[in-house]
Amino acid sequence: MGGAFLAAAVLARLGGRIGLPTIPLFILAGILLGPHTPGWVLLSDPHDLEMLSALGLVLLLFYLGLEFHMDDLKAGGRKMALAGGAYLVLNVGAGLGFGFALGWGTSEALVLAGVLGISSSAIVTKVLVDTGRLGNPETKPILGIIVVEDVFLALYLAALQPILSGADSLSSALMDGGKAFGFLLLLALAARFGTKLVGRLINTPDDELLVISFLGAAVFLAGVSEWFGVADAIGAFMVGLMLGSTSSGERIRKLVHPLRDAFGAIFFFAFGLSIDPGDLPVVLWPVLAAVALTLLMNVLAGLAAAKVYDFGAGPAANISTTLLARGEFALILATMAAAAGLDERLSPFIAGYVLLLAVLGPLAAGRSQLLARVLPGVRGVPSGSTEERVGAGV
Repeated sequence: MGGAFLAAAVLARLGGRIGLPTIPLFILAGILLGPHTPGWVLLSDPHDLEMLSALGLVLLLFYLGLEFHMDDLKAGGRKMALAGGAYLVLNVGAGLGFGFALGWGTSEALVLAGVLGISSSAIVTKVLVDTGRLGNPETKPILGIIVVEDVFLALYLAALQPILSGADSLSSALMDGGKAFGFLLLLALAARFGTKLVGRLINTPDDELLVISFLGAAVFLAGVSEWFGVADAIGAFMVGLMLGSTSSGERIRKLVHPLRDAFGAIFFFAFGLSIDPGDLPVVLWPVLAAVALTLLMNVLAGLAAAKVYDFGAGPAANISTTLLARGEFALILATMAAAAGLDERLSPFIAGYVLLLAVLGPLAAGRSQLLARVLPGVRGVPSGSTEERVGAGV
């Protein structure tokens, strides 16, 4: 574990000197020191870091919830649903069509729909933090799309599981989906009406007790969410959403920073450990085609979201590039596909696709002004500037 922290830190420091974002460097550290790359193997089994990696994801999404206020949900719910729905229709639809075009099978196409359609919540969060865009007007629709994706994710997994396992019970699939949806509804009601009670329970002048309290709440509810068939990330997000609106919210945001950064680095390092570069040449052309398709769909989705919010080209480019990366959910689907005995090309395809977009996503987000220059709307105006905010109606 110490070696993982140090390797990630050394590579990130070196990359930072030439302006590279930390995410692909943390992933690269995992690839170089993992079991699939010649040389010194720091960890032979990626599962050795499984719990720490899960904690990193939970803390990243918990922090995202802290930055996202209930007022944003209440005021912009309809717009968020429209932007999120457009994103899913474009990306999941394109992924399903791409899967059928490959001709690997119907089950494989359904898996690829999720792989190509769902963004990485962890990478999106880290990109927003690293680029300093949490206060930008376009960040609200980005977070809204992530929330819509997580709701879709719970229902999608509930429907996909019986298909991959060969179950023919429609009632079982509906029961799993209903359980997940019911728990999501319960979380939403708790976030909407339980904030004052939660604030009183967690409030304490002692920083040590406050850290233990919010960490316990985030991890516990993440675990309960997973038991109900909902992504653990959405449980942590909802805890952050509730606590961010309490009187302790600002203190929690400051106290969680070092935890988020440390365990977030382990999450991306463990992500790199699971990637075998030797498998990638077999599926190189399908991977490149899928990446190109995702780039196109994300630009279209960014323009659609900008239209809904009446934004210009700068925010549209930021939305398109920030949501580009694919990550943890795609790897979960790869594991499910392998366990179900689907086409053996599926796992290396997913690994190569995720790796390329995990690298390209943060790089593109940091240079989104280049895309803004060619998009329709306000040209050449940096996101967050006075001109762009006026154009966005802020």
